[in-house]
Amino acid sequence: MAFTARFASVDTVWLVRSKIGLLLALAASTVALTTSTAAQAEPNVRLLGERVLPHGMDFHGTTVGGLSGIDYLPATGEYLLISDDRSERAPARSYTARFPVDANGVGPMTLTGTRPLRTADGGFYPPKSVDPEEIRVDPWTGDYFWTQEGERAGDVLADPAVRVARPDGAFVAELPIPDNERMRPDSGPRRNAVLEAATFAAGGALFVTAVEGPLLQDGPEATVTSGAVSRITVQARSGPPLAQYAYPMEPVFAESRPEPGRGGNGVASILAADPLDPTKFLVLERAFVDGVGNKIRVYEADIAGATNVLDAPLGNARPVAKRLLVDLDDVGLPDIDNIEGMTWGPRLPSGERTLVLVSDDNFAENQITQIVALALR
Repeated sequence: MAFTARFASVDTVWLVRSKIGLLLALAASTVALTTSTAAQAEPNVRLLGERVLPHGMDFHGTTVGGLSGIDYLPATGEYLLISDDRSERAPARSYTARFPVDANGVGPMTLTGTRPLRTADGGFYPPKSVDPEEIRVDPWTGDYFWTQEGERAGDVLADPAVRVARPDGAFVAELPIPDNERMRPDSGPRRNAVLEAATFAAGGALFVTAVEGPLLQDGPEATVTSGAVSRITVQARSGPPLAQYAYPMEPVFAESRPEPGRGGNGVASILAADPLDPTKFLVLERAFVDGVGNKIRVYEADIAGATNVLDAPLGNARPVAKRLLVDLDDVGLPDIDNIEGMTWGPRLPSGERTLVLVSDDNFAENQITQIVALALR
Protein backbone atom coordinates (compact mmCIF):
# COMPACT_ATOMS: atom_id res chain seq x y z
CA MET A 1 0.00 0.00 0.00
CA ALA A 2 1.35 3.47 -0.84
CA PHE A 3 2.24 5.78 1.99
CA THR A 4 -0.26 8.56 2.57
CA ALA A 5 0.34 12.25 3.15
CA ARG A 6 0.73 11.47 6.84
CA PHE A 7 4.28 10.41 5.98
CA ALA A 8 7.22 12.50 4.89
CA SER A 9 7.70 13.30 1.18
CA VAL A 10 10.70 11.97 -0.76
CA ASP A 11 12.41 15.37 -0.43
CA THR A 12 11.77 15.35 3.30
CA VAL A 13 13.21 11.84 3.64
CA TRP A 14 16.30 12.95 1.67
CA LEU A 15 16.72 15.96 3.94
CA VAL A 16 16.22 13.87 7.08
CA ARG A 17 18.70 11.30 5.82
CA SER A 18 21.30 14.02 5.11
CA LYS A 19 20.83 15.66 8.49
CA ILE A 20 20.94 12.34 10.33
CA GLY A 21 24.13 11.41 8.48
CA LEU A 22 25.66 14.66 9.67
CA LEU A 23 24.45 14.07 13.23
CA LEU A 24 25.93 10.58 13.27
CA ALA A 25 29.22 11.88 11.87
CA LEU A 26 29.40 14.61 14.50
CA ALA A 27 28.55 12.10 17.21
CA ALA A 28 31.28 9.77 15.99
CA SER A 29 33.81 12.60 16.13
CA THR A 30 33.09 13.06 19.83
CA VAL A 31 33.50 9.43 20.86
CA ALA A 32 36.56 10.31 22.94
CA LEU A 33 34.58 12.92 24.87
CA THR A 34 31.68 10.49 25.33
CA THR A 35 34.06 7.83 26.61
CA SER A 36 35.62 10.20 29.13
CA THR A 37 32.26 11.32 30.51
CA ALA A 38 31.12 7.69 30.71
CA ALA A 39 33.82 7.21 33.33
CA GLN A 40 31.70 9.23 35.74
CA ALA A 41 29.62 7.54 38.42
CA GLU A 42 26.83 5.21 37.33
CA PRO A 43 23.38 6.84 37.31
CA ASN A 44 21.39 6.29 40.47
CA VAL A 45 18.58 3.82 39.74
CA ARG A 46 16.06 2.83 42.39
CA LEU A 47 12.86 0.83 42.53
CA LEU A 48 9.67 2.83 42.92
CA GLY A 49 7.38 -0.19 43.04
CA GLU A 50 5.50 -2.81 41.08
CA ARG A 51 1.94 -3.88 40.36
CA VAL A 52 0.94 -7.47 39.49
CA LEU A 53 -2.20 -7.88 37.38
CA PRO A 54 -4.72 -10.67 37.96
CA HIS A 55 -3.96 -13.67 35.79
CA GLY A 56 -6.25 -14.24 32.83
CA MET A 57 -8.35 -11.15 33.49
CA ASP A 58 -11.08 -10.46 30.93
CA PHE A 59 -11.52 -7.10 29.24
CA HIS A 60 -14.17 -6.59 26.57
CA GLY A 61 -14.13 -10.26 25.72
CA THR A 62 -10.34 -10.56 25.47
CA THR A 63 -7.86 -12.23 27.80
CA VAL A 64 -5.34 -9.68 29.05
CA GLY A 65 -1.90 -11.24 28.86
CA GLY A 66 1.17 -11.64 26.72
CA LEU A 67 1.96 -7.94 27.17
CA SER A 68 5.21 -7.57 25.28
CA GLY A 69 5.39 -3.84 24.53
CA ILE A 70 4.49 -0.60 26.29
CA ASP A 71 4.60 3.11 25.45
CA TYR A 72 3.57 6.22 27.38
CA LEU A 73 1.20 8.88 26.03
CA PRO A 74 2.04 12.07 27.99
CA ALA A 75 -0.84 14.05 26.47
CA THR A 76 -3.45 11.75 28.04
CA GLY A 77 -1.46 10.10 30.84
CA GLU A 78 -2.32 6.70 29.36
CA TYR A 79 -0.11 3.77 28.48
CA LEU A 80 -0.33 1.83 25.23
CA LEU A 81 0.30 -1.93 25.40
CA ILE A 82 0.41 -4.72 22.82
CA SER A 83 -0.40 -8.39 23.35
CA ASP A 84 1.66 -11.04 21.61
CA ASP A 85 -1.42 -13.25 21.24
CA ARG A 86 -1.09 -14.69 17.72
CA SER A 87 -4.83 -14.15 17.15
CA GLU A 88 -5.46 -17.47 18.91
CA ARG A 89 -7.40 -16.27 21.99
CA ALA A 90 -8.75 -13.12 20.35
CA PRO A 91 -7.69 -11.05 17.34
CA ALA A 92 -4.22 -9.47 17.55
CA ARG A 93 -4.73 -6.28 19.56
CA SER A 94 -3.52 -3.32 21.55
CA TYR A 95 -4.75 -1.94 24.88
CA THR A 96 -4.76 1.46 26.53
CA ALA A 97 -4.56 1.77 30.30
CA ARG A 98 -4.14 4.22 33.14
CA PHE A 99 -2.11 3.64 36.29
CA PRO A 100 -0.32 6.20 38.45
CA VAL A 101 3.47 6.12 38.63
CA ASP A 102 4.79 8.42 41.32
CA ALA A 103 6.96 8.56 44.41
CA ASN A 104 4.59 6.06 46.06
CA GLY A 105 5.15 3.42 43.40
CA VAL A 106 2.71 1.97 40.87
CA GLY A 107 -1.00 2.41 41.51
CA PRO A 108 -3.92 0.25 40.36
CA MET A 109 -4.38 -0.24 36.62
CA THR A 110 -7.58 0.71 34.81
CA LEU A 111 -7.88 -0.55 31.26
CA THR A 112 -9.46 2.15 29.08
CA GLY A 113 -9.74 0.45 25.70
CA THR A 114 -8.72 -2.33 23.33
CA ARG A 115 -8.58 -2.33 19.55
CA PRO A 116 -7.85 -5.17 17.11
CA LEU A 117 -4.94 -4.61 14.75
CA ARG A 118 -6.31 -4.82 11.22
CA THR A 119 -4.92 -6.26 8.01
CA ALA A 120 -4.53 -4.14 4.87
CA ASP A 121 -7.98 -5.25 3.67
CA GLY A 122 -9.59 -4.29 6.98
CA GLY A 123 -9.99 -7.78 8.42
CA PHE A 124 -8.63 -9.53 11.50
CA TYR A 125 -5.37 -11.43 11.38
CA PRO A 126 -6.12 -15.17 11.14
CA PRO A 127 -4.84 -17.41 13.97
CA LYS A 128 -1.05 -17.92 13.94
CA SER A 129 -0.61 -15.52 11.01
CA VAL A 130 1.05 -12.78 13.04
CA ASP A 131 3.24 -12.47 16.16
CA PRO A 132 3.01 -8.92 17.61
CA GLU A 133 5.85 -7.83 19.91
CA GLU A 134 6.60 -4.08 20.20
CA ILE A 135 4.48 -0.95 19.83
CA ARG A 136 5.35 2.76 19.76
CA VAL A 137 3.29 5.92 19.30
CA ASP A 138 4.40 8.09 16.39
CA PRO A 139 5.23 11.52 17.90
CA TRP A 140 4.30 13.20 14.60
CA THR A 141 0.92 11.64 13.80
CA GLY A 142 -0.22 9.68 16.85
CA ASP A 143 -0.34 6.49 14.78
CA TYR A 144 0.95 3.19 16.19
CA PHE A 145 4.11 1.57 14.80
CA TRP A 146 4.18 -2.09 15.76
CA THR A 147 6.43 -5.02 15.00
CA GLN A 148 5.73 -8.68 14.36
CA GLU A 149 8.22 -11.53 14.20
CA GLY A 150 7.10 -13.54 11.21
CA GLU A 151 7.66 -17.29 11.23
CA ARG A 152 10.30 -19.94 10.56
CA ALA A 153 8.77 -23.39 10.95
CA GLY A 154 9.33 -26.28 8.57
CA ASP A 155 8.54 -25.07 5.07
CA VAL A 156 6.96 -21.86 6.37
CA LEU A 157 9.19 -18.79 5.94
CA ALA A 158 7.24 -15.61 6.73
CA ASP A 159 9.14 -12.35 6.98
CA PRO A 160 8.98 -10.14 10.07
CA ALA A 161 7.43 -6.71 9.60
CA VAL A 162 7.04 -3.19 10.94
CA ARG A 163 3.46 -2.08 10.42
CA VAL A 164 1.64 1.18 11.04
CA ALA A 165 -1.91 1.39 12.37
CA ARG A 166 -4.20 4.19 13.35
CA PRO A 167 -5.31 4.25 17.00
CA ASP A 168 -8.51 2.45 15.99
CA GLY A 169 -6.38 -0.39 14.61
CA ALA A 170 -6.88 0.39 10.90
CA PHE A 171 -3.93 -0.51 8.67
CA VAL A 172 -1.92 2.44 7.32
CA ALA A 173 1.33 1.10 5.89
CA GLU A 174 4.22 -1.33 6.21
CA LEU A 175 7.85 -0.23 6.39
CA PRO A 176 10.60 -1.97 4.41
CA ILE A 177 12.97 -4.21 6.37
CA PRO A 178 16.66 -4.84 5.68
CA ASP A 179 17.25 -7.62 3.18
CA ASN A 180 19.31 -9.58 5.73
CA GLU A 181 16.28 -9.79 8.04
CA ARG A 182 14.17 -11.71 5.54
CA MET A 183 13.42 -15.34 6.32
CA ARG A 184 15.42 -17.56 3.97
CA PRO A 185 16.26 -21.26 4.31
CA ASP A 186 19.89 -20.65 5.34
CA SER A 187 19.94 -17.01 6.41
CA GLY A 188 17.93 -14.39 8.20
CA PRO A 189 16.43 -14.42 11.70
CA ARG A 190 15.95 -17.43 13.92
CA ARG A 191 12.43 -18.41 14.86
CA ASN A 192 10.91 -16.22 17.58
CA ALA A 193 14.07 -14.09 17.83
CA VAL A 194 13.31 -11.25 15.48
CA LEU A 195 11.74 -7.79 15.90
CA GLU A 196 11.10 -7.66 19.65
CA ALA A 197 12.49 -4.13 20.00
CA ALA A 198 11.68 -0.77 18.40
CA THR A 199 11.75 2.95 19.22
CA PHE A 200 11.52 6.37 17.60
CA ALA A 201 14.62 8.59 17.67
CA ALA A 202 15.75 12.01 16.46
CA GLY A 203 12.42 13.57 17.37
CA GLY A 204 10.49 11.01 15.35
CA ALA A 205 12.53 11.33 12.13
CA LEU A 206 14.02 7.86 12.65
CA PHE A 207 12.61 4.47 13.55
CA VAL A 208 15.06 2.09 15.19
CA THR A 209 14.62 -1.66 15.59
CA ALA A 210 16.67 -4.54 16.97
CA VAL A 211 16.48 -8.28 16.39
CA GLU A 212 16.24 -10.34 19.55
CA GLY A 213 18.97 -12.82 18.66
CA PRO A 214 21.74 -13.31 16.11
CA LEU A 215 20.84 -13.80 12.48
CA LEU A 216 21.73 -17.28 11.19
CA GLN A 217 24.64 -15.79 9.24
CA ASP A 218 25.91 -13.94 12.33
CA GLY A 219 26.85 -16.96 14.41
CA PRO A 220 25.46 -18.98 17.30
CA GLU A 221 23.15 -17.89 20.08
CA ALA A 222 24.47 -16.85 23.50
CA THR A 223 25.71 -19.55 25.89
CA VAL A 224 27.07 -19.51 29.43
CA THR A 225 30.59 -19.12 28.02
CA SER A 226 30.04 -16.61 25.22
CA GLY A 227 27.68 -13.84 24.20
CA ALA A 228 26.07 -13.29 20.80
CA VAL A 229 25.43 -10.42 18.40
CA SER A 230 22.16 -8.70 17.59
CA ARG A 231 21.73 -6.03 14.93
CA ILE A 232 20.29 -2.55 15.52
CA THR A 233 18.74 -1.02 12.38
CA VAL A 234 18.21 2.71 11.89
CA GLN A 235 15.76 3.72 9.18
CA ALA A 236 13.88 6.76 8.01
CA ARG A 237 10.43 6.93 9.55
CA SER A 238 8.82 6.47 6.14
CA GLY A 239 11.08 3.85 4.71
CA PRO A 240 14.60 3.03 3.72
CA PRO A 241 17.08 1.55 6.19
CA LEU A 242 19.97 3.97 6.65
CA ALA A 243 22.41 1.99 8.81
CA GLN A 244 22.80 -1.15 10.87
CA TYR A 245 25.07 -1.84 13.84
CA ALA A 246 26.31 -4.91 15.70
CA TYR A 247 25.08 -4.97 19.29
CA PRO A 248 27.04 -7.34 21.60
CA MET A 249 24.80 -9.34 23.96
CA GLU A 250 25.91 -10.83 27.26
CA PRO A 251 26.52 -14.56 27.84
CA VAL A 252 23.74 -16.55 29.50
CA PHE A 253 24.01 -15.76 33.22
CA ALA A 254 23.79 -19.32 34.60
CA GLU A 255 23.69 -22.95 33.53
CA SER A 256 20.28 -24.59 33.40
CA ARG A 257 19.38 -27.49 35.63
CA PRO A 258 18.99 -30.37 35.70
CA GLU A 259 19.60 -30.46 31.94
CA PRO A 260 22.37 -28.11 30.70
CA GLY A 261 22.08 -25.88 27.66
CA ARG A 262 18.48 -24.76 28.18
CA GLY A 263 18.95 -21.04 28.62
CA GLY A 264 19.18 -17.97 26.43
CA ASN A 265 19.61 -14.21 26.30
CA GLY A 266 18.28 -11.68 23.83
CA VAL A 267 17.25 -8.08 23.15
CA ALA A 268 13.61 -7.62 24.17
CA SER A 269 13.22 -3.82 23.97
CA ILE A 270 15.02 -0.68 22.86
CA LEU A 271 14.23 2.91 23.85
CA ALA A 272 15.73 6.25 22.82
CA ALA A 273 17.68 7.60 25.80
CA ASP A 274 16.66 11.11 24.74
CA PRO A 275 13.91 11.70 22.17
CA LEU A 276 16.09 14.06 20.13
CA ASP A 277 19.34 12.06 20.20
CA PRO A 278 19.88 9.70 17.22
CA THR A 279 22.75 7.78 18.79
CA LYS A 280 22.00 6.77 22.39
CA PHE A 281 19.53 4.10 23.50
CA LEU A 282 18.51 1.94 26.41
CA VAL A 283 18.62 -1.75 25.50
CA LEU A 284 16.80 -4.36 27.61
CA GLU A 285 18.45 -7.77 27.61
CA ARG A 286 16.07 -10.47 28.78
CA ALA A 287 17.51 -13.87 29.80
CA PHE A 288 15.78 -17.04 30.96
CA VAL A 289 17.38 -20.24 32.25
CA ASP A 290 15.46 -23.44 32.97
CA GLY A 291 15.55 -24.29 36.67
CA VAL A 292 16.99 -20.87 37.57
CA GLY A 293 14.69 -18.11 36.33
CA ASN A 294 14.90 -14.71 34.66
CA LYS A 295 17.57 -12.04 34.58
CA ILE A 296 16.70 -8.58 33.27
CA ARG A 297 19.42 -6.03 32.57
CA VAL A 298 19.14 -2.60 30.97
CA TYR A 299 22.18 -1.17 29.20
CA GLU A 300 23.00 2.26 27.85
CA ALA A 301 24.10 1.82 24.24
CA ASP A 302 25.84 4.32 21.93
CA ILE A 303 25.97 3.67 18.18
CA ALA A 304 28.08 6.74 17.36
CA GLY A 305 31.42 4.92 17.08
CA ALA A 306 30.09 1.64 15.66
CA THR A 307 30.67 0.36 12.12
CA ASN A 308 27.74 0.45 9.72
CA VAL A 309 27.14 -3.20 8.74
CA LEU A 310 23.95 -2.74 6.73
CA ASP A 311 23.71 -5.74 4.39
CA ALA A 312 27.29 -6.70 5.21
CA PRO A 313 29.00 -9.47 7.21
CA LEU A 314 29.97 -8.48 10.72
CA GLY A 315 33.63 -9.35 10.15
CA ASN A 316 35.82 -7.11 12.29
CA ALA A 317 33.19 -4.39 12.57
CA ARG A 318 33.37 -2.18 15.64
CA PRO A 319 30.31 -3.02 17.76
CA VAL A 320 27.99 -0.68 19.61
CA ALA A 321 29.43 0.61 22.90
CA LYS A 322 27.39 -0.32 25.99
CA ARG A 323 27.46 -0.07 29.75
CA LEU A 324 25.17 -1.50 32.41
CA LEU A 325 22.50 0.86 33.69
CA VAL A 326 20.64 -1.53 36.01
CA ASP A 327 20.32 -5.23 36.80
CA LEU A 328 16.86 -5.84 38.26
CA ASP A 329 18.39 -8.36 40.68
CA ASP A 330 19.90 -5.34 42.45
CA VAL A 331 16.81 -3.17 43.02
CA GLY A 332 14.88 -5.31 45.52
CA LEU A 333 12.07 -6.82 43.46
CA PRO A 334 10.52 -9.88 45.14
CA ASP A 335 9.99 -11.57 41.76
CA ILE A 336 11.31 -10.97 38.27
CA ASP A 337 9.27 -12.39 35.43
CA ASN A 338 9.58 -12.31 31.65
CA ILE A 339 9.98 -8.53 31.23
CA GLU A 340 9.85 -7.55 27.56
CA GLY A 341 8.69 -3.93 27.30
CA MET A 342 9.89 -0.55 28.57
CA THR A 343 9.00 3.11 28.20
CA TRP A 344 9.79 6.40 29.83
CA GLY A 345 7.01 7.41 32.22
CA PRO A 346 6.26 10.74 33.93
CA ARG A 347 9.04 12.75 35.54
CA LEU A 348 8.96 12.89 39.33
CA PRO A 349 8.90 16.14 41.37
CA SER A 350 12.46 15.22 42.43
CA GLY A 351 13.55 15.63 38.81
CA GLU A 352 14.09 11.90 38.37
CA ARG A 353 12.83 10.17 35.25
CA THR A 354 10.69 7.08 35.57
CA LEU A 355 11.30 3.95 33.53
CA VAL A 356 8.24 1.68 33.31
CA LEU A 357 8.61 -2.02 32.45
CA VAL A 358 6.04 -4.71 31.65
CA SER A 359 6.31 -8.49 31.64
CA ASP A 360 4.84 -11.00 29.19
CA ASP A 361 3.24 -13.86 31.14
CA ASN A 362 2.91 -16.05 28.03
CA PHE A 363 -0.68 -16.64 29.23
CA ALA A 364 0.83 -19.22 31.60
CA GLU A 365 -0.56 -19.85 35.08
CA ASN A 366 2.93 -20.10 36.58
CA GLN A 367 3.92 -16.63 35.33
CA ILE A 368 2.79 -13.10 36.17
CA THR A 369 2.05 -9.85 34.40
CA GLN A 370 3.96 -7.24 36.36
CA ILE A 371 4.35 -3.48 35.90
CA VAL A 372 7.65 -2.27 37.36
CA ALA A 373 8.61 1.39 37.83
CA LEU A 374 12.18 2.60 38.34
CA ALA A 375 13.43 6.09 39.15
CA LEU A 376 16.56 7.30 37.33
CA ARG A 377 18.53 10.30 38.43
